Amino acid sequence: MGYQQALEQYIAATNTHDFSNVEKVLHPQAVYWFSDKTCTSLPEIRSYFENAWNVIKEEVYAATDVQWISADQHSATCLYTYRYEGYSNGKFVSGSGRATNVFVKTEAGEWKLIHEHLSSGPR
Repeated sequence: MGYQQALEQYIAATNTHDFSNVEKVLHPQAVYWFSDKTCTSLPEIRSYFENAWNVIKEEVYAATDVQWISADQHSATCLYTYRYEGYSNGKFVSGSGRATNVFVKTEAGEWKLIHEHLSSGPR
């Protein structure tokens, strides 16, 4: 699996709303910069994801306009527009923002997400 497939796997795992699926794609030292919080451990990241899935029910998350700005045999970085839609308090909601993902290739040859930076709002 290459880094492009790692991104696809990450998005698909996010849409299962089961963090154990997301965790399979994450590097153990992953760091997330969300608009409102920094998460520096897998338990913190899990808590953030699970809270988001509770706030936005039936969320569908997507990455569009993906641009790989740097890639070599050890790491790959992409920019994209994230989009989400779902239900908050019974009402349909949607939104988008900017994302940066950094993947690294482990010694076992697997691509893992080590950093994500999201910022809300239009791109």
